[in-house]
Amino acid sequence: MELVNIRKGEEKDMVAVHALICELAVYEKQPKAVEVTIDQLVEDGFGARPAFEVMVADKAGEVIGFALYYIRYSTWKGRCLYLEDFFVNEKYRREGIGAMLFEATIATARKKGAKRMDWQVLNWNVPAINFYKKYNALLDDEWLNGRVDVVTSDHF
Repeated sequence: MELVNIRKGEEKDMVAVHALICELAVYEKQPKAVEVTIDQLVEDGFGARPAFEVMVADKAGEVIGFALYYIRYSTWKGRCLYLEDFFVNEKYRREGIGAMLFEATIATARKKGAKRMDWQVLNWNVPAINFYKKYNALLDDEWLNGRVDVVTSDHF
C-alpha cells in the first residue's frame, strides 16, 4: 500500500480539487450546482485576500481527497473553524484517508485557536453521519440552515 500524505494544498492542486468538488456535487445529487472555476479557487485560496485554506490527501502524486475550511466567528464561542467541504475519491474510501484528513483538520483548528469545528452533512448521507458519530460529533437537528442568494435576489 502506498503512503498517503496529508498536506497543505497548493495552487497547483486546484485542478484536482475542482475535479473532486465536481465529483462531490454528483454524489450530493447536484451535478450542475458547481459554479466555481479553477481560476476562482486559485484567486480565492491563494490571492491577496485568501478566503479559505485547503488540505489535500496525496497518494503517489495524485490528489485523492481534500478538506476545505476557513475561520468563522461565533458571538458565543469566539474563533471557530468551518469545514466547508471534505471529500475522498470513491475508489480510495475505506482506507482511513477520510479519518486522516478529518483529524488533520481538527489539529489545524486547534493550532488556529478555534473553540470548535462546524460543518454540515446531508440528512440522507448515512455513511458520512456514521463517520462523524465515531468522533462523538453533535449532529444538531434543532438549527435550520439559512441562505439568501445575494446575486439573484431582487429584495435589495
